[in-house]
Amino acid sequence: MKRKILIFIVALSLIFIPTQSVSANGLEDGPVIFGGSYTLESGETLNNDVVVFGGTVMVEEGAEVYGDIILFGGSLTINGEVTGEVALVGGAAILGENSLIDGNLTLVSASLHREDGAEVTGEISYNAANNNANAPTIPAIPGLPEVPFVQQEPLILFDNPLWVAGSILGRSFAMALLAMLVALFLEEPTRRVADAVIAQPAVAGGLGFLTVVLAPVLGLVLLITILLIPVGILLLLAVMIALLYGWIALGFEVGARFTKMINQEWQLPLSAAFGTWLLTIISASFDLIPCIGWLVSFLIATIALGGVIISRFGTQAVARPAPSAIAEVTPLPPLDGEEK
Repeated sequence: MKRKILIFIVALSLIFIPTQSVSANGLEDGPVIFGGSYTLESGETLNNDVVVFGGTVMVEEGAEVYGDIILFGGSLTINGEVTGEVALVGGAAILGENSLIDGNLTLVSASLHREDGAEVTGEISYNAANNNANAPTIPAIPGLPEVPFVQQEPLILFDNPLWVAGSILGRSFAMALLAMLVALFLEEPTRRVADAVIAQPAVAGGLGFLTVVLAPVLGLVLLITILLIPVGILLLLAVMIALLYGWIALGFEVGARFTKMINQEWQLPLSAAFGTWLLTIISASFDLIPCIGWLVSFLIATIALGGVIISRFGTQAVARPAPSAIAEVTPLPPLDGEEK
């Protein structure tokens, strides 16, 4: 019962005591020490508890404490008498040869030096590993009974064809909706990105590949530097947005060419949504091919990213190549003796 009251006092101290250094105002006030020191001199009597947080407490020979002493880190030296419980959580305690603790002594991850003649009338408890030879031995935990193993078939979602098909369709429809929104608000910039890819596909692919390789490395370096963490996060975020934007721009081009091929005039948002949906479906279908299927998506992504960089997010126009004129072939004159 006494130990439960002690724990209750500790909990109340942690909740209601202000987190600053406090020293005792008088011997009847019950001192609370935060990182400071307190000495009960010889001949003095304290009729209250002592609570210490990372401080130092000295009870000199001839001094008497009628209350509990609770210490969280720090040091406690007792050469006088303590009538009550003494508990240490971390720290160290020294019991002099003339010391007397008329109560229990509890040590939690704390060390104890007890000189010859030091007397503890109550129980000494060690609630953590301690180097003192008087620490009680903790009994071994009994073993758990063996539970028979029941073989069950694992639940595999990603290998389920329905799950894979649903995932591809969901991703493609999400991209289609996003492309529709982009077509409504960013029509001209997105066309410029698509024109940049058509005009310079090799340059766009090479520039996108370098960005994909170097951006994560540069972002990691910036994230390691504490002051540049926001810059690294913004860089990686910008690359992801550029990649997504370039993908939608290619979907614009796919949708425009599809409508021309079937001789239909669709509204731009519908054409962009269909083209992006078709592009996502095709790339996701190639991803199902083992080992090399991801190369198609990677190639499309790098070209799309390069188009965004070349056009500076669609703010700079890149002219499409003019269709090559087919030279008219002039037949050679017939040789002599040949029929015309």
